[in-house]
Amino acid sequence: MLLNVIRRFVIMAIALPLAVAGARKLSEVVEARRGPNRATRWLRQGADTLQGFRPQKKRRFSFGR
Repeated sequence: MLLNVIRRFVIMAIALPLAVAGARKLSEVVEARRGPNRATRWLRQGADTLQGFRPQKKRRFSFGR
């Protein structure tokens, strides 16, 4: 039970952000060499989707908006 909780935490806290950063970097490198194409668009959209799984921090005050 505790092992499953730790495993889930490690995946969400470490592996997922690393995968998102890797996909973005790979998309940037390929776009720089070959220009924008379908594969780079899918990498970027996938990174955006995965990044959206983490809830955004709630702001106490909305002065910056």
